Amino acid sequence: MDGLHWLRQGDAVTQATAALLLAMSVASWVVILWKLRLMRRAHVDVPRSTAAFWQAPTLAVAAERLPAFDREALVLPLVCAAQQIQEAHADGALAGRGSLSQRLTRVLRGALHGVLGRLQFGQVLLATVGSTAPFVGLLGTVWGIYHALTALTGAEQISIERLAGPVGEALIMTAAGLTVAIPAVLAYNWFGRLIGRIEADLEGFARDLRELLVDTDAAT
Repeated sequence: MDGLHWLRQGDAVTQATAALLLAMSVASWVVILWKLRLMRRAHVDVPRSTAAFWQAPTLAVAAERLPAFDREALVLPLVCAAQQIQEAHADGALAGRGSLSQRLTRVLRGALHGVLGRLQFGQVLLATVGSTAPFVGLLGTVWGIYHALTALTGAEQISIERLAGPVGEALIMTAAGLTVAIPAVLAYNWFGRLIGRIEADLEGFARDLRELLVDTDAAT
């Protein structure tokens, strides 16, 4: 209650700093919870989807089966992009002319970038919160101590008891900044490792898919 009373009595800078820390905390936890769900599904679905793809008899059948395994649509965009190129090449359309290998590389790269963009979403926010929240809290602390000392300048007698209360309350802002930053940093590092593993799996699948279609086209 004393800390809240100090916050209510603070000036615009103190209140804005506290509001900013609150907004950063809410935003980071929303991203953390969303990415927890995404990473949990991706960790299970990517191996299942790639296994289902290689068990399918044709590319068209694989594209029909994948939605049941690929809940976050991480593998399906690669298959759909390759399917469109293959169909255009088989029909003899202008879009299908040229080197099949080059066109597959281009469309699979674009589809892979789109998928990885979804996996990477929120990482910048977590990194920003983790790196700036401690300094935002420190700013609130310095500002609070400055006002505490300013309020005591006109006092006839200054004691450690009168100074310890306002300074201790101002230090709450530093603790709040660390409380906001630590979960964001831990989540950023953990998600980064998971994304790296999933990215390697998707890149390997895209490479194998390209080689499969190129070899199939050469055989026909």
